Amino acid sequence: MLLRPAIVVFAALTCVCGIVYPLAVTAIGKAAFPAQAAGSLVMQGGQVVGSRLVGQSFTSPRYFWGRPSATAPMPYNGSASGGSNQGPLNPALREAVRGRLAALRAADPGNVAPVPVDLVTASASGLDPDISLAGAQYQAARVARARGIDAGRVRVLVEQHAERPLLGVLGEPRVNVLALNLALDAR
Repeated sequence: MLLRPAIVVFAALTCVCGIVYPLAVTAIGKAAFPAQAAGSLVMQGGQVVGSRLVGQSFTSPRYFWGRPSATAPMPYNGSASGGSNQGPLNPALREAVRGRLAALRAADPGNVAPVPVDLVTASASGLDPDISLAGAQYQAARVARARGIDAGRVRVLVEQHAERPLLGVLGEPRVNVLALNLALDAR
């Protein structure tokens, strides 16, 4: 006796929660936020070159480097998103930070400024596409030297691509590494 109402409720909830609601939310998202619903893809010359939401691995001194990625086996692997879960006292994290510091110092031996922490530690997702404004300014002289352009021009470009905190107080100034590197290539 109770089987029929249970099946009807199950079928109705399955249709509403599994079909109608997802389709409605997807349609509203595509109508209200088309770029974000499509993955915030960055296009150049009609080709997709990345997403504003997922970092990319840049290793050439000619480019700004993003935050280290905690994904394995490939950096910025969206299917392996997640932090390293290594605490500040973990010897593996300390060794990784030492290696990252050494790589930054080797790429720019004359730079004696303190290294911003976001350049040597991964984000919680391991996919962070942004670096702090300080992290970008730290790398500006190296990038300028590698490209043979004035460091002041590179610093101005960094400032032009800086995204300020939401409402002026939420978060810190940051720079999208892909957008900044594409702007460098466009010069």
